[in-house]
Amino acid sequence: MQVYLPIAELSMNLFFLVGIGGAVGFLSGLFGVGGGFLLTPLLIFSGVPSSVAVASVTGQVVAASTSGALSYYRRGQIDLHMALYLVLSGVLGAFGGVATFQVLRAAGQLDLVISLGFLILLGFVGTLMLIEAARAIMKRRAGIVVREKLPNQHNWFHGLPWRVRFKKSRLYISVIPVLALGVAIGFVGSLLGIGGGFILVPALVYILRMPGNMVIGTSLLQVVAMMAATTILHAVSSQSVDILLAFCLMVGGTVGAQFGASAGKYLRGEQLRALLAILVLAVAIRFGISLVMTPGDVYSTAVIGASGVI
Repeated sequence: MQVYLPIAELSMNLFFLVGIGGAVGFLSGLFGVGGGFLLTPLLIFSGVPSSVAVASVTGQVVAASTSGALSYYRRGQIDLHMALYLVLSGVLGAFGGVATFQVLRAAGQLDLVISLGFLILLGFVGTLMLIEAARAIMKRRAGIVVREKLPNQHNWFHGLPWRVRFKKSRLYISVIPVLALGVAIGFVGSLLGIGGGFILVPALVYILRMPGNMVIGTSLLQVVAMMAATTILHAVSSQSVDILLAFCLMVGGTVGAQFGASAGKYLRGEQLRALLAILVLAVAIRFGISLVMTPGDVYSTAVIGASGVI
């Protein structure tokens, strides 16, 4: 069944859109990530213009992450105090990301920056995650007991000012790295159409030393708020949000996230991180191939306006 996407200006199979939305939603609930790092590339590889893919995926990420966040909230596994700081700074970063998106689009460099951004970011993060997860799995199989660092153990930023006590996470740390993390993820997320959970989850674990049972739920809540703001900003400023495309993805994503949140209870933390790392690296490799391969359509047409490429 074909549906016409008015903003993307092409027809796509309805079941394909709902299906990839459900698959990515499952991963969102399973790993505690927004899923945009996988869904945006899938749409681009399927022929959807980069600007429309980035802007429209934000709505699906909101739906899938909301569904997953509700599951963790009912279990009491969200640090609302920590999430508040991440959300406020993330929305601020989203303003900068959308503004940069507009500038790059007007200059005709948006597609190149998105491809390079995915290649560098996903390749770096995926490699680090895979190395760490592989070491943890090998140590477990060898019978080596690895003591996790306690949440209240001192780290480099404990000497920074503006320390705040996060009671649910049992942390007493400076809010400076928390705010910096939120701004960075908000900027990158709005520019590339990703929730940023695949960056935020390891950052909360390894940098802030947040307890594992609070990480995924808190990450999902931050993704919900930040991507909701990004969706509105894109709809108002760039008019690139295809509502029909976003709705089809939302339907599958909402259902898939519930199954993913349930499945996550049966896998160990290092196994989840290894699977996520493999997915991240696969997407990075695909973008790398697309940058060096000759495109099927060498020439393209565009309307040049007063402000640049339309």
